[in-house]
Amino acid sequence: MHTTPPDAMPKARPTHCPTNPDVAVITNATVPTEDRDRNDPLGKPKDQSSQDDLEQGLAQAGDGEKQVAEPAMPRQSADDRGSAFKALGWLDRLLALWIFLAMAVGIILGNFVPDVGPALQKGKFTDVSIPIAVGLLVMMYPILCKVRFESLHQVFAHREIWRQIAFSVFINWIVAPFLMLGLAWAFLPDEDGLREGLILVGLARCIAMVLIWNALAGGDAEYCAILVAINSILQMVLYAPMAIFFISIISGDSAAQEISYSTVATSVAVFLGIPLGAAIITRFLVRRLASPRWFDVVFMRFLSPWSLIGLLYTILILFASQGRQVVQQIVSVARVAAPLIVYFTVIFFLTLWLSRRAGFNYSLSATQSFTAASNNFELAIAVAVASFGPDSQQALASTVGPLIEVPVLIGLVYLVRLVAKRWHFTA
Repeated sequence: MHTTPPDAMPKARPTHCPTNPDVAVITNATVPTEDRDRNDPLGKPKDQSSQDDLEQGLAQAGDGEKQVAEPAMPRQSADDRGSAFKALGWLDRLLALWIFLAMAVGIILGNFVPDVGPALQKGKFTDVSIPIAVGLLVMMYPILCKVRFESLHQVFAHREIWRQIAFSVFINWIVAPFLMLGLAWAFLPDEDGLREGLILVGLARCIAMVLIWNALAGGDAEYCAILVAINSILQMVLYAPMAIFFISIISGDSAAQEISYSTVATSVAVFLGIPLGAAIITRFLVRRLASPRWFDVVFMRFLSPWSLIGLLYTILILFASQGRQVVQQIVSVARVAAPLIVYFTVIFFLTLWLSRRAGFNYSLSATQSFTAASNNFELAIAVAVASFGPDSQQALASTVGPLIEVPVLIGLVYLVRLVAKRWHFTA
């Protein structure tokens, strides 16, 4: 039998060996930037020159070696999974516990401290209470600072990205709204106000918390930022006419005439425009005045935990301000919760399955799925309150939205990785 002499065998290039068992696979869940393995936004292997261009100016991990371009969701040993878990901070490891504690404390405060709810609702900023508005801005700013805006032009240079964007627009603006419309009529045929509130939630595509869920699930941060920007622009143009179409024309109700373009545009501009503008200025200014390495190693290590702190704060304030109403109208809340649970679960796994069939890798599929399943509850609440009043059934239904969305999606963050391993996503 002919054998190849050892000296004639080609030498392996360790920097392009994604199956190297010595390389610990780190998730993207709010781990400092310098500790992460970067995936190509299109899920395709990069040559060395494009990798160098994309990584230029970023901090190098540990001893300065090049980061390995790992395929999405490689097979991991038990030790690898343990290393990934240990790499997370204590806030990330126990996130589900912190979220449920925040929900419980909020409901207790709302019901046993009578002045809490009215006090939290006194000040308004774009028709959203000031405490909630502050929490949303604090939550979004650190996540957006992690987006590599300086390399986004390379993402748009690939023609394949436009097919993926078209897929996302189709899911978010056709499939998801009609699914919510059908569920609203199936579960609430006799409750016009609650049904209209659900429809408003289904039309509001997420521009805030999806950044958190995407990061925790190991989705593609740059691609998520692109989808957030696209959904924000489309919301300014489509939300009001689609609300009128779904509520007045399809459902035959006249209430949607109260929805104004200015309310929608203002909400999107505030809750996306302010943190996005601040993140872009911060990233370019700090990296130039200090250094890219200092930005990634020092600044982002300090800033990253604030996104989850903002999330927990927002959840606590939201449940505290609405806790009494939730308990007093528990039957209505339960009726609204049922279609919401079905909606979040069905649209998430439908999008994940379609993404796999389309050949998307894990990081892109996770981003697509969480973008489809998440909703812009601050916009839905603002529109419902401004159009129908704070004590309306529409406002109650829109408020129940995030109360159900948060625990369901935090569960999906943990579940999606298990499902992805069974479905064998392509790299």
